[in-house]
Amino acid sequence: MYDYIIVGGGSAGCVLANRLSADPRNSVCLLEAGGRDNWIWFHIPVGYLFAIGNPRSDWMFKTEAEAGLNGRVLSYPRGKVLGGCSAINAMIYMRGQREDYDNWRQMGLHGWSWEDVKPIFRRHEDHYLGDSDHHGTGGEWRIEAPRVRWDILDAFVEAAVEAGIPRTADFNTGDNEGIAYFQVNQRNGRRWSAARGFLKPALSRPNLKVETFASATCIIFEGRRAIGMEFVQNGVKRQIRARREVVMSAGAVATPRLLQLSGIGNADFLQKHGINVVHHLPGVGENLQDHLQLRPIYKVHGVRTLNEDYRSLLKKGHMALEYALFRRGPLTMAPSQLGAFTRSSPHYATPNLQFHIQPLSLDKFGEEPHPFPAFTASVCNLRPTSRGSIRLRGPDPSEAPVIKLNSLTTQEDQEVAVDALRLVRRIVSMPALQEYRPEEYKPGPELETDAELLHGARETGTTIFHPVGTAKMGIESDPMAVTDERLRVRGVSGLRVIDASIMPMITSGNTNSPTLMIAEKGAAMILEDNLKNTSAAA
Repeated sequence: MYDYIIVGGGSAGCVLANRLSADPRNSVCLLEAGGRDNWIWFHIPVGYLFAIGNPRSDWMFKTEAEAGLNGRVLSYPRGKVLGGCSAINAMIYMRGQREDYDNWRQMGLHGWSWEDVKPIFRRHEDHYLGDSDHHGTGGEWRIEAPRVRWDILDAFVEAAVEAGIPRTADFNTGDNEGIAYFQVNQRNGRRWSAARGFLKPALSRPNLKVETFASATCIIFEGRRAIGMEFVQNGVKRQIRARREVVMSAGAVATPRLLQLSGIGNADFLQKHGINVVHHLPGVGENLQDHLQLRPIYKVHGVRTLNEDYRSLLKKGHMALEYALFRRGPLTMAPSQLGAFTRSSPHYATPNLQFHIQPLSLDKFGEEPHPFPAFTASVCNLRPTSRGSIRLRGPDPSEAPVIKLNSLTTQEDQEVAVDALRLVRRIVSMPALQEYRPEEYKPGPELETDAELLHGARETGTTIFHPVGTAKMGIESDPMAVTDERLRVRGVSGLRVIDASIMPMITSGNTNSPTLMIAEKGAAMILEDNLKNTSAAA
């Protein structure tokens, strides 16, 4: 018996475990289906190359065949370890835009405007730029500057400026328009995951219990009140109980699946799979949003890229030595070092595109870089209008979910994709890059018309691993809302969702740090509400 059960030891779960166990009077149990982060590639930044697509660290989900992506099936990585996706992701610190959160507030969600959430971001920051109006210091979430630079990326900055994209010093002030090197979640050249920042400092607390390799299978209800959790650990089915609340923090893929397994979801769909309905909530698993990135690749000449370094044993040895001695160089690289935010057309009031520019190229993660010098100018639509879903495949908890992205299924998303590819070409044509004679490799210079470029987008587009929205917040009159503004699951008691699932609209940028903010805010809500309940009972 515990006061609080947290399901999922990923980014949100690590924050929640820290905050809810800070009061020694609260007993907390954290369930994580993966293991501990005791593998070297969870800590060396470039380890994402070995972690993504590895069953030790990745759930290795797949999407269904995507009609909007020429029938392709995409890999859908999710972290399988304490720290979750923060242990295998791009390490990019990004809050999103002021308007993202102000729009949530305009939906009727009190307490979620930019001015409401900005202090929460600052509260747990430890920012290398020091304390300011925008950033905090002394918190658990370390943010640093990148520790490697490339001539080809510096040239891309100049070309973007020539194309009309301004320089910026900081993407995280509420207005992220411009081009700059990304700030990263690292400390002295090592990955800084949510497990390292939030969970490990709390592990010595006697009131916090962490269960690894504990696969949750069903929320236990008494009527419509969540009172516990059933899980399987080492082949044994176990149950634990919660005096106060069960908190779902398993992420935008696993959280809706577990809600459905537990009888929370669309009643017709659940009955079809033989699942007893606890409460009809048709929004569970719907409203899936993700950032689809297009990956234009350009061959270059007379400039170093990681492609050729990767293929040289001598250069690999030099990189390893540079990292071992100085914690610098390519082994500290995030998947993308350089970023840019801009508009695909004047139609948009705020930037609707994000670039991730890399001094390397490959066909997909898990494969070797190409045998020629090249860079990749990935670009994604920040606010897609296409919507997908996460649904059960059947009543067996061990089965992978049915993931449908429905990418590029709306006219607006298709137009943005075509405009984005044309913008990449315009930047690459600027004088600053001509010294390196860039040649378009993908999607291919032969594609010229809108229809041809859309086909190229369908052929090269892939997820950037930012799923959100599958248990969205909403006001009471919203039939698809799963949680209220205090993250309580509608129609039942003792149950909250606190992870990226609750975003009603995706944020304009990488989603890991907004998820930490949601967890920080959600933990405070739990403590506030239970203090009120305790006072009322007294």
